[in-house]
Amino acid sequence: MTTPSNVGEHLDVALVRDVAVLTLNRPEKLNALTVAMRRRMASLVREHGTGKTVRGIVLTGSGRAFSAGEDLQQAPTTEAEVHEAFESFHDVTRAILQTRVPVIAAVNGLAVGGASEITLCCDARIGTPSAEYFQPENARGLTISNATSVLLRRLVGNHAMRMVLGSDRIPSDEALRIGLLDETVASDQLIDRAVDVVHAWTPEGNTTALHLALLRPLLTEVEAAFEREDHAAHETWASGLLTAGVAGFWKSRETTA
Repeated sequence: MTTPSNVGEHLDVALVRDVAVLTLNRPEKLNALTVAMRRRMASLVREHGTGKTVRGIVLTGSGRAFSAGEDLQQAPTTEAEVHEAFESFHDVTRAILQTRVPVIAAVNGLAVGGASEITLCCDARIGTPSAEYFQPENARGLTISNATSVLLRRLVGNHAMRMVLGSDRIPSDEALRIGLLDETVASDQLIDRAVDVVHAWTPEGNTTALHLALLRPLLTEVEAAFEREDHAAHETWASGLLTAGVAGFWKSRETTA
């Protein structure tokens, strides 16, 4: 049974068979993420991640994208805003890794930049045939966040180099082959399959919360990655690469429009 959604900051919440399904709901912008959306996501993950009200959490997107990543229409214009942008991404990762329930990314379509990085700290990633990963930061004056410097290699090994440096687009079949996705299912089965996984991982009398703490990456390692990524972000700001990269992105959009 699905309860009615609670809507706010372009992020809907629904209860599906005792699992909280959080849906990015800004399809006209391909679910591009603002700081406010990330703050709400972290808050909702913490709220539902205690294990007291739901068996697990599923993260997904509405429309044809999981998320286009950072909303560059609200790109940072000061060094303080750079810090706020990165910290809001990091806090989503932090919230997910501290839950006592499984968190499943249901990747329904395109997953870009910071949004694709959010899936990396989830306990499983289930995609559809239209799922696609894309890390464009290297050519946009941006740098990776969300402890991707640790989590991406943990999943795909040295494929991380071509994903980040070459900005290769990774379609669903390739993502499955290299370990970025755990499985793929038809689009109309995606949420049900993600909920099924949560149920399979939380049997009666389970010790799931204890195993999650044992199997997830250490928070000390993740926090150290945040610190390195923050330093890199501040270098892109100080050098002017970030400002130039964002301007170049919008210029390319005007050229192809």
